[in-house]
Amino acid sequence: MPPNATSVRSSRLGSLSAEGTHRDAFTRRDWLLLVIPGLIWGTSFLFIATGLETLAPGVVTFGRIMIGAVTLAFVPKARAKVDRSAWPGIFVVSITWLAFPMTLFPLAQQHVSSSLAGMLNGGIPLFAAAVATLSLRRMPGRFQRYALGLGLLGMVFIGIPSLSDGRSNIIGVILVIVAIASYGVAVNVNVPLVQKYGSLPIFWRCQLVAAVLTAPYAIYGLPHSTLTWRTAGAMLLLGSLCTAVAFVVMGTLGARVGSTRSAAITYLEAVVALFLGVVLRHEHVRPFEYLGCAVILAAAYLAGRSDD
Repeated sequence: MPPNATSVRSSRLGSLSAEGTHRDAFTRRDWLLLVIPGLIWGTSFLFIATGLETLAPGVVTFGRIMIGAVTLAFVPKARAKVDRSAWPGIFVVSITWLAFPMTLFPLAQQHVSSSLAGMLNGGIPLFAAAVATLSLRRMPGRFQRYALGLGLLGMVFIGIPSLSDGRSNIIGVILVIVAIASYGVAVNVNVPLVQKYGSLPIFWRCQLVAAVLTAPYAIYGLPHSTLTWRTAGAMLLLGSLCTAVAFVVMGTLGARVGSTRSAAITYLEAVVALFLGVVLRHEHVRPFEYLGCAVILAAAYLAGRSDD
């Protein structure tokens, strides 16, 4: 192996992500940046389930991305200039954070409940940490390791009941896991982009690219879709809040505290999805799943501790 091969490989890995600018315990502002998208994203699984009542999965995916892009287009800062060198990263984020996983979630929710999909989404920090560790060549801090361990335990508790629910349910679980693995890549790639250009300009461009990528699937699903007032309202909220506001706030937090700690948003998201699924859609949740949610809430608290 050439003497500089290791350094070259390290450089390539390092370009995938970046350290956060704030490694101390979360401030009030950090907690606010975590809670806002956590609460908003917790509702996304409910809106997806509502959209799927009359819309094909591809229409739901494209609709939320396009509505999100239109929403951000009204914000002048979103149109700020970015260098041409940023576009490869933008393209990667467009696929791994929008086009690919947002296509999988509506497909998955044809097999699993909105509450289960939301709870499984709490596993994103595990994948984010794995990618960050490989990219930055640094293990997560002590409290973050505890948080990841608890998060994994919570995921096991949530997933155990699905093993007895038949093949259809297992397919849905697998689709969600593949989607959150993709998110794990995206939150890392997004950090250096947002640190340099800001969350609004990056994410608006990602939405535009993702809209183009998902348009063919939406066209395929149009003949099998009917828009009602109920699904239109769900799509409007899914696009403007869950695919615009929440992502911009998440990007801001990620640039500040790093990919692994910011991904703890999904711990709170999982609990909100559980609550809404039970209360509004009367979905059945079993004791192991409640226990899993309690465990990942503890993981969220630990994730906010100092990244030492």
